Amino acid sequence: MPLALLALAIGAFGIGTTEFVIMGVLPQVAGEFGVSVPAAGWLVSGYALGVVIGAPVLTVLGTKVSRKKMLLLLMGVFVVGNALSAAAPTFALMLAGRVVASFAHGAFFGIGSVVAAGLVAPAKKASAISLMFMGLTVANVIGVPGGTYVGQAFGWRVTFGVVTLLGVVGFLGVALLVPEQGKPEAAKIRTEFAAFRSAQVWLAMAMTVLGFGGVFAAITYIAPMMTEVAGYSAGAVSWLLVLFGVGMFLGNLLGGKFADKALMPALIVTLAALGITLLLFTVTAHSQALSAITLPVIGGLGFATVPPLQKWILDHASAAPTLASAANIGAFNLGNALAAWLGGVVIAAGLGYTAPNWVGALLAGSALLLAFLAAFLDHRSKTTETTAPAAPVAAQV
Repeated sequence: MPLALLALAIGAFGIGTTEFVIMGVLPQVAGEFGVSVPAAGWLVSGYALGVVIGAPVLTVLGTKVSRKKMLLLLMGVFVVGNALSAAAPTFALMLAGRVVASFAHGAFFGIGSVVAAGLVAPAKKASAISLMFMGLTVANVIGVPGGTYVGQAFGWRVTFGVVTLLGVVGFLGVALLVPEQGKPEAAKIRTEFAAFRSAQVWLAMAMTVLGFGGVFAAITYIAPMMTEVAGYSAGAVSWLLVLFGVGMFLGNLLGGKFADKALMPALIVTLAALGITLLLFTVTAHSQALSAITLPVIGGLGFATVPPLQKWILDHASAAPTLASAANIGAFNLGNALAAWLGGVVIAAGLGYTAPNWVGALLAGSALLLAFLAAFLDHRSKTTETTAPAAPVAAQV
């Protein structure tokens, strides 16, 4: 394995940790700044919206410089944002730091994927990309629970200080280990916008927003849900997040295998199971044992949707995949923002900390309906192509 892949994985680990760790320390952050837990949920929504904006914009701007320089710029932005969060004297500055850090997210994974693929032989490109993304999944098994533990033991500012140092390590790794690959051709980026003429691309991004949003409706408020409803101690939230992260890791692997065999059936079954599980979580959240079982199932089902949705995007934007792929990363985070906001709304309305679970079930159910629509349109399109009459042959004289 080229050491450059390790540098990219470390960057991915830091980005994955900062995105999700806020959920484990949300009550502590809310308490220090004197805001409600639903209001503190904007630290999730703000980050997610920053990714939505930053992913396509910085991907396009990245064509002006070499990929290595762009990766260094993105890691620099990541470090500055997390340092601001760690030192923020007010909630507004904390939110600003989260948004700044989020700008690096989508473009890092988009450009990093191209760089990773260019480091190895053509037959190993997919493996190289998966190694970089492994940093993101490992973050949810180690980084997020570890950051939650550190935040509860030493303060949430220490957690963000550690994440800042991870960003510095990632920056140095890219600077020292990633080779120059030149900059992409500007002309190619202009063709990327053609992908958005496909209704299937828009349907896939909508499924991403709703399906992944279903997961985040519940998980954003997992700390108060587990402590106030299930009766866990604050310290137990760390290992509960480990269970959720393990589910994510396994779900991502299994989702990819099943999507290779039967993409749309795998997606439909997964979304249906996710909606049912989230609905059941409104009940199982009242039991410590059942909560511990349900959390990894939600994580597994949620991330099992990632490979089929990403592949659906690439299949229907095959001529211009870069910007569409980056936009879908933004769609994941738009789902996070929507879900965090909706979850905060139902909690603020006095419906309790389990209310976000049925909101998540409704979002997943909506994604399921879109999956049926996408499958129908795809089948109709293929049938039309098969039955279309051949062009007439010119008569010979």
